[in-house]
Amino acid sequence: MCYYIYMNKIKVVSDKIKKSVFSVFKGKEDVVDMILCAIFAQGHVLLEDVPGTGKTVLAKALAKSIDMSFSRIQCTPDLMPSDITGNNIWLPAKQEFEFRKGPVMSSIVLVDELNRATPRTQSALLECMAENQVSVDGKVHPLEKPFFVIATENPVESEGTFPLPEAQKDRFMLSLSIGYPSVEEEIQIITAQNSLVHPVESVCAVVTKDEIIECMEEVVKIFVDDAVLSYLISLCNWTRTDDRILAGVSPRGSLSFYKACQAYAAIHGRDFVTPEDVKTMALPVFAYYMQKVYKDKRLGYNENAIFDLPSDYNPCKVDESGLDDLDDGEDIEEIFE
Repeated sequence: MCYYIYMNKIKVVSDKIKKSVFSVFKGKEDVVDMILCAIFAQGHVLLEDVPGTGKTVLAKALAKSIDMSFSRIQCTPDLMPSDITGNNIWLPAKQEFEFRKGPVMSSIVLVDELNRATPRTQSALLECMAENQVSVDGKVHPLEKPFFVIATENPVESEGTFPLPEAQKDRFMLSLSIGYPSVEEEIQIITAQNSLVHPVESVCAVVTKDEIIECMEEVVKIFVDDAVLSYLISLCNWTRTDDRILAGVSPRGSLSFYKACQAYAAIHGRDFVTPEDVKTMALPVFAYYMQKVYKDKRLGYNENAIFDLPSDYNPCKVDESGLDDLDDGEDIEEIFE
């Protein structure tokens, strides 16, 4: 009974955040669900979309809805690593150095237009995202807990940008695209701009830091049946063995996939993961790897390509009797349509 109450609490917390976000960000409930999954699963999110689709508004609304420290980093080619991590300042009066925290020392960090920063500066985020710490002049400084990075980038414009390193992209749990709003949603966006102050500035915190930490602790307890886990790993192994995919999902990626599915089940009020949860979370987790397939013109594939998982494909080499009941393990094209 107590565990059921916690599952309800996770759903209540996520619903409160979504209600707050949707007061200024119209539509795209699935995208907000995915971001909440990343937060509860202790991951990070990369938003890739054309300018003006609401990436920054969404990130700010989400951050302001949670009572945690927030900072924004606007990336430019002249941004230095110390501008992110902080540095030691010499104090003549005290005759000693004092560490001045950088913007990354917040719980929620919005990194706007990440691909405009140089590779050296981009790599400064690597240690932060991987180990929740920064090293300055040989001294380690722990970051806030929880720590969540939501980064945005414009995949269309290439002038003055630097492609993200492979190691950097692999640190993001989910890669998402907001897309253009519907006609009704765009009307709501326009009519909401009826003052000199942007509506996002009126968003107030609706959940506390302690509530988020409690949800994180409960998400890892979500039950995953062996058959569902085998299905999840089969999808990961498929990306590694299909010769059309240049580099498949890493073990870190499969672990992120697992955690994301747990979080998705939790925010929908369930204490167990279903095959539908796995299907739903597959594309956001796999998006980074699939993009490399789509961008390689030599392979001749695009976003509309169909990728079939053969019915006799069994990379896990386990008993598939449980998988037959899932009715999800044979075809993968629905996931990547």
